[in-house]
Amino acid sequence: MSEKDSALVTGLQQRVRELETELSDREKDLAVFRDELAKANSQLERFIRQISQELKMASLIQKALVPTEFPNIPGFEFSTKFTPSPISGGDYFDIFEHEDKFRFGIVLASSSGYSMSALFLSVLLKMTGQLEARKGTPPDRILEMMAKELVPTIQSHDQANVFYGVIDRRSFELTYSGAGKVVGLLFSYSAGKLQRLEWEAQPFQQGFQSELKSSSLSLGPRDRIILCSEGVIRAMNSKGEAFGEERLYKSILAAPRLGVHDLRNEIFYQLERFTQSRDLPQDVTVVVTEVKDRVIKLAKSVE
Repeated sequence: MSEKDSALVTGLQQRVRELETELSDREKDLAVFRDELAKANSQLERFIRQISQELKMASLIQKALVPTEFPNIPGFEFSTKFTPSPISGGDYFDIFEHEDKFRFGIVLASSSGYSMSALFLSVLLKMTGQLEARKGTPPDRILEMMAKELVPTIQSHDQANVFYGVIDRRSFELTYSGAGKVVGLLFSYSAGKLQRLEWEAQPFQQGFQSELKSSSLSLGPRDRIILCSEGVIRAMNSKGEAFGEERLYKSILAAPRLGVHDLRNEIFYQLERFTQSRDLPQDVTVVVTEVKDRVIKLAKSVE
């Protein structure tokens, strides 16, 4: 072997030893990375199990707080449905009589953000709705009291949407106030049209300063009040489109002459058809209240 060839072989052998050393170092690094990855995966799995358990517990608490029975209020029929979201919860609703048995209240609220405890919101709403309303306090004053209690505890980006209405069975008048994105609609049976229950107040959130006002309207025979939480209009399909208010209106108008349970079911049928059973980003709640014409005539004849 020539001197040149010998030098070349020596150089190649040296390069092979260098590559072997680099490969050994890489294998050691890879072993460390695999060990760290295994630890990270283990921590992630524990975190996912913990979050899943917390979400499951929150869902159970939410279901326990949702009323299953309502008072028997002459002249009115109710239909409600609550579907919890596996992603974000916080809906609460209730229908309750006042001490004045001719008046009853309807509350629907939804909150976003985990720091805004659904349990805290629900308990607070129930206390203010059932205790303060019995004193005849107007709905806007009730919401002001809620805001005073809630707003200081609200964290950044969290918010709460609330509707509170009172119906007087003597005059068949609805007085209501709202804050945020609860959808309130009145279906006029005689006119066959939908009317939006309007309010300008923003959701309860940091820096909340919206002016809360009460509005009133008269209810006719077989008129319906339809309340939907924000989760209804925010439900998404596979294309990332939201169900929206227009589809909600069409769902309601598609079955205007059916009973309140059929109307509620129609909304949920169209919602499920639109989402194709995808996970709901928020809780979904629908509350339908209908005036019964036979009792209205009886009540007015007594007056």
